[in-house]
Amino acid sequence: MKLLKGISLFFIYPVLLLGIGFYTGVKASHYFYPEEAGFGEGLPDGEGMGEDSPNPLEMSNTMEPITDDHFDYGVAAGDASAEAAVTSATLCVDTKYIMEEADILHHTVMETTQRLPDKYIGMDREQFLQAMETYEISPPLSEQERGFVNLEVISFSKDRVVVRKNYKFLQPSSCFYLAAYNNQVVVYLEDKETVYIETHIPLDSLPEDLQEQVMEMMLIEDEEALYSFLENYSS
Repeated sequence: MKLLKGISLFFIYPVLLLGIGFYTGVKASHYFYPEEAGFGEGLPDGEGMGEDSPNPLEMSNTMEPITDDHFDYGVAAGDASAEAAVTSATLCVDTKYIMEEADILHHTVMETTQRLPDKYIGMDREQFLQAMETYEISPPLSEQERGFVNLEVISFSKDRVVVRKNYKFLQPSSCFYLAAYNNQVVVYLEDKETVYIETHIPLDSLPEDLQEQVMEMMLIEDEEALYSFLENYSS
């Protein structure tokens, strides 16, 4: 009899534990997978999920992946590089050098395309502007003879540079006069009023006797004598 009771208890306990485990598993399955047991059952009206309601798991599978296109990184990298390219552009042998010669007395402009001088090759914008400023301050004698007044850089790029030179084209004069203006020697035409050349020669760099003559408007008889004076005292 005791043996039968021992055998019965041996089988009853495992079966009981198995039943408890099965019940617990079913409850857990209903909690974590409600769609398999009629999702929304027992919820108040309006809170359940109908047959036409989308499945949350299916929705997550149809979402588009997030790429870099979804983010705004500000200014495009291409814009910054384009601006940097314009700023750092340098002149080369293929750069078109366009020269405009403007007659400011008659309001005419003559344009020519020239070969870029070798001394400007490799210059960036700032370097080129500095070179033009230096040229304007001390133009060649040949430019002064033509009536050069000033110049301006109209445009600058790697492909094309436009420079405008302004002139007061003058008719040849039979004689000239040297005078002093702002402590510099200035050449006037025979009317003693029209400036022919601003020499940029400091007055005090001349010998004292010449300084006195220039201050009283020194007569230069012809172009040959004028050129000789300028060559001797130009720095």
